[in-house]
Amino acid sequence: MTRCRICDGQVRKFFDFGRQPLSDDFRAEEDVAGAFYFQLAVGVCASCSMVQLLEEVPRERMFNYDYPYHSSGSQRMREHFAQTARDLLATELTGPDPFCVEIGSNDGVMLGVVKDAGVRHLGVEPSGGVAELARKDGVRVRTDFFEQSTAAQIAAEEGRADVIYAANTICHIPYLDSVFRGVDALLSPGGVFVFEDPYLGDIVERHTFDQIYDEHFYLFTATSVREVARRFGFDLVDVRRLPVHGGEVRYTIARAGARTPSPAVEKLIAEESERRLHDLDVLEGLGTGIDRICEDLVKLLRDLRDQGARVAGYGATAKSATVLNYAGIGPELLPCVYDTTPAKIGRLMPGSHIPIRSAAEFGRPYPDYAVLFAWNHTDEILARETGFTEQGGRWIVYVPSVRVL
Repeated sequence: MTRCRICDGQVRKFFDFGRQPLSDDFRAEEDVAGAFYFQLAVGVCASCSMVQLLEEVPRERMFNYDYPYHSSGSQRMREHFAQTARDLLATELTGPDPFCVEIGSNDGVMLGVVKDAGVRHLGVEPSGGVAELARKDGVRVRTDFFEQSTAAQIAAEEGRADVIYAANTICHIPYLDSVFRGVDALLSPGGVFVFEDPYLGDIVERHTFDQIYDEHFYLFTATSVREVARRFGFDLVDVRRLPVHGGEVRYTIARAGARTPSPAVEKLIAEESERRLHDLDVLEGLGTGIDRICEDLVKLLRDLRDQGARVAGYGATAKSATVLNYAGIGPELLPCVYDTTPAKIGRLMPGSHIPIRSAAEFGRPYPDYAVLFAWNHTDEILARETGFTEQGGRWIVYVPSVRVL
């Protein structure tokens, strides 16, 4: 029986993807034998409603010096983080000497705006490579994992933070107890802890099951976030739906009694209750949809192969590892995947071992069809790759169902 990392309640499994590789482990052909695999199964806690993975991957395996994801890699996300920084500067970082800490600051795209505003800041980023990129842009970064001991040291050296912010990071951290104790040690009495992560409600509604992979240990809802916040002396005081990364929610947390919760909190929690979002049968229904999508995608790729069509993938995303490995799609159905990230080009997709080529070669020549794995950047990609559709190319998407655009 698996116990919840937060409340020690029973975690009931609702889907199992089987053995999966690390989603960001893009290896050279000669190194594939040393790849790490784990059991990717997901369940829901019967006590606190937190949806979570059943097996924890050691953090050093996922977030190391060579971590390939760059937060600034998308124009849309650069704009998103710049606006987030401006909002925090206008609303929370307004005192005589405000201090902003970002957990998982990556290449510093958000803190760069805070830095340019002359506001004291610190990123806490365990992956050395992206941390160095941030430092080159003048962003202060501590290369470390955020936990209770780290937060206590920062508070002793730099004082309390008015804002602790994180994007696509808190859901990565199994030891939420240590994170919240760290927030307690570091956050000023009137400060806020703001984080945004993929939303379970969108995953269930749109069948975006590829959001489930090694790095996404938790799939949050307002209900489960409020529950964990209360256990550590905090209140969930605001929620905001975000259109980025396929559907996220931004949660704002303050010390208990410090702020009056927004009506948006109760509204979203009531919606989650009405949808029975944490019920085992509803979540098992997601599993039925996963199997249907994978079967349909494999059938389409086989049919296209048999017809002699040229097919490729676009976007060597972390989440595509879940799709490719669970569906059993390899080079025989998808000869290559195109991507813009230099660290991935020339390597292989995790587990499926599909070669990754530069997006600059996408039109040399264009394939007949392209599976859009980076579906959360659809508008940006379609605007960039107009030549593909102009010469008759067709995009294949698989959420919320398999279809040809």
